Amino acid sequence: MLSVCKQTISQTLQRNSIRCLVSVVPQTKLDDFGAKNEPVLSYLKGSPERAEIEKALNETANKTEEIPIVIGDKEFKTDDVRYQVMPHNHKKKVAKFYYADAKLINQAIDVATETQKKWDKTPIPERLRIWEKAADLMAGKYRAKLNAATMLGQAKTVIQAEIDAAAELIDFFRLNVYFLKEATKYQPISENPQVTKNSMRYRGIDGFIAAVSPFNFTAIGGNLAYTPALMGNAVLWKPSDTAILANWVNFKICLEAGVPPGVVNFVPSDGPVFGDTITASPNLAGINFTGSVPTFTRLWKQVGENISKYKNFPRLIGECGGKNYHFVHPSADIDTVVNGTIRSAFEFCGQKCSACSRMYVPESLWPKIKERLLEKRSQLKIGDPTDYESFTSAVIDDKAFKRISGYIDHAKKSSNLEIIGGGKYDDSTGYFIEPTIVQTKDPKDKIMVEEIFGPVLTIYVYPDSKLKETLNLVGNSTSFALTGAVFSQDEQFLKSALEELKMTAGNFYVNDKSTGSVVGQQPFGGARLSGTNDKAGGPHYVLRWGNPQAIKETFVPLTEVTYPYMKQ
Repeated sequence: MLSVCKQTISQTLQRNSIRCLVSVVPQTKLDDFGAKNEPVLSYLKGSPERAEIEKALNETANKTEEIPIVIGDKEFKTDDVRYQVMPHNHKKKVAKFYYADAKLINQAIDVATETQKKWDKTPIPERLRIWEKAADLMAGKYRAKLNAATMLGQAKTVIQAEIDAAAELIDFFRLNVYFLKEATKYQPISENPQVTKNSMRYRGIDGFIAAVSPFNFTAIGGNLAYTPALMGNAVLWKPSDTAILANWVNFKICLEAGVPPGVVNFVPSDGPVFGDTITASPNLAGINFTGSVPTFTRLWKQVGENISKYKNFPRLIGECGGKNYHFVHPSADIDTVVNGTIRSAFEFCGQKCSACSRMYVPESLWPKIKERLLEKRSQLKIGDPTDYESFTSAVIDDKAFKRISGYIDHAKKSSNLEIIGGGKYDDSTGYFIEPTIVQTKDPKDKIMVEEIFGPVLTIYVYPDSKLKETLNLVGNSTSFALTGAVFSQDEQFLKSALEELKMTAGNFYVNDKSTGSVVGQQPFGGARLSGTNDKAGGPHYVLRWGNPQAIKETFVPLTEVTYPYMKQ
C-alpha cells in the first residue's frame, strides 16, 4: 500500500486535489541503509551502454550457444536435443540445449540433497558476499550480455530488457541480501543473559528445492533459483525453454561469483517429467514456481498425494498470472488512462503477469478515450526488438501465437465483441500479433474472464449510472487477483474503491498503470488463483525459504525439581 501513498502524493503535488488514501506509519527508507535500486540506463544515441549492447547483440546473434545440463560439477548432454529460436525470426536459433530425463533429474536430486548439507554450513556473511559479487558482475561485466540474450531470445526491446535482465535481476540479488541482513539482526528476548541466553539462527531445509521459472522475465528465473539458495538450500532449476539462453548467462555469472557447484543445478527438461520426478522424491523440500494455474495445480495435487513420503512438508510458493484490470471513473484524467493503458496492455506484447487485459470505461468518457487509444495504438511500431523505434515485438512461440490468435478469432466471430483496433497476426517470419483492442457488450465473455497473456485488451463500456454494479464485476467475474488500477480525481470514490476492491489485487494502483512493480518498492504477488502472494521483492520472501532454529543456552545448574510454593 506504500505505492498507493507515493502515487497519490505525486498526484497531490500535481493537482493539489487528492490526499493520501492510506495512513501508514513513517518508515525508514532502504537507501538510508545503503540499499538502493539499480538505475535503469537510457540507451540514448551515443551513450556507452548503447555501444555495449550493440556489440553484445552482434556477438549473440551470430552464434548458437550450446547449453548443457549441469549437475554438481558435471555437464551432461542427452539425445533429446532442443533449440531456442528468436521469436521475431524463428528460423534463427540462439541456443541448443538438452532435456534431462527422469534418471538425470534423480541424479540432480541426489547431488542437491548432499550439497545442501555442506552449503548450509557456509556462514551467512560468506553467502551474502557471493550474492553481492554476482550483482556487481550483472551490473557491470555481464550487463550487456544479459540484456542481449533477453532481447534476442525473448524478443524484448532494449528498455524492457534493461528493466528486467539488468535492473530487476540485480535488485533481487542485492535487496534480498539486505533483507536477510536485517532479518538476522533480530534476536529473541534474553531477560537475564548471565543466566539464560536466547538466540535464533536460520538454516536451509534438508532436501532440495525445485525452481520452475517462466520465459517472460529473466529476473524471475534468477530470483526463483537463487533466493532459496541464499538461505542455505540446494536447488534444481528448470528454466523455461524459451528463456534458456538468458538463464544460462545468469547461471554462469553465479558460478563465477562463487556459488559452489551443486547448490543450483541447471536442469532443462520436459515439464511433466520434471514434475513427476521431483514430487515423487522424499527429499522434496519446496517448489518455487511461476507459470500457469493448471501446472501449479498439478504440482500441488501431486504433493498432496505423496505427502506421507516426504521428510518435510514441502513449501509451495507460486505465482500464476492474472486477468488484470483498469477501472476508469468519470472523473479520471484521460491522458493518464490512455497512456497508462497502452503501456500496460501492449509493452512486451502483454506477456507480463501484471499486464492490463480488461478495462471498464464510463460512457461519458468513452468517445474521447476510444479516439485517443486508437490514435496511440496506430502509432506503435511492431518489429525487430533490436530496432530502437520498435515499441514491442513478437510473442514468445508458436503455442502462444496459436492461443492468442484464437481469442482474436473468437472476437471476430462473436456478436457480443467488436475489434476496434488491430486484429491481424502473421507467423511467417516471427510470431507477430498486432496490439488488439476489443469492445464487449458482455462483461463476462471469456475474453474478459480468461487469462490471454498477449497483446489483447478488452473494454466494457458501462453506463455512468451503474458505477457500483460495474465495480462489483471486477472481483466477481474472474478468479484471478493479481494487479489492478483505478483512475479517478474523486477522493471519495478512491477511498471507497480502495475498500471495495481490496480482495481483487495483490498489487493495487491509483492513477497508475497495473504494471511496473519495482523490487523493494512494490513487493509483487496476488491471491486467489493468481498465487500464494508471497511478495517477491519484499522483506518476507527470502525468509519463506529459511528454516529458523530457536536456541536457549542456560549457564547455571538446575538444582531443584520442585517449585518454591510446594514447600510452604
